Amino acid sequence: MVFIVFILFLILQRLAELYVSSKNEKWLLKNGAVEYGKEHYPFMVSMHTLFIISVIAEYIWRDDTIASYPLIILFFVLIVIKVIVISTLGHYWNTKIYKVPGTIPVATGIYKYVKHPNYIIVVLEIAIIPLAFGLYYTAMIFSLLNAAMLYVRIKKENEVLAM
Repeated sequence: MVFIVFILFLILQRLAELYVSSKNEKWLLKNGAVEYGKEHYPFMVSMHTLFIISVIAEYIWRDDTIASYPLIILFFVLIVIKVIVISTLGHYWNTKIYKVPGTIPVATGIYKYVKHPNYIIVVLEIAIIPLAFGLYYTAMIFSLLNAAMLYVRIKKENEVLAM
């Protein structure tokens, strides 16, 4: 039962992020933003979708899963930090890479100290979500896939931020 509630919350949380991203995308485009990294975005969406499917599939496949409440609590702490990150970026937060010409990168809040806090959170989420239920294969495979994706993504984002 804990897993079902958790996974439903996770799916709703991800859908809420996509909603915020969509709203922000409209604002960004209205303000002249240009999108970058279009070529890797479908792979990123696919990876995150397959991640959730893999969590569910491995949970069903395994018969010896047990919930780790400390890891579940840590996941919710990460969500609080992610809300702070999203709030700090405001309209600029998006799942895609956009740049409004003439703007400078946000350098307030957590961004004074960390360049890509959202990606640190995602790295931790990709590990913690499956590990909270002992789903080691999903944690391992998607941590590696996510590392490859972030290598491409952060490289592109750094190029855009330097413009």
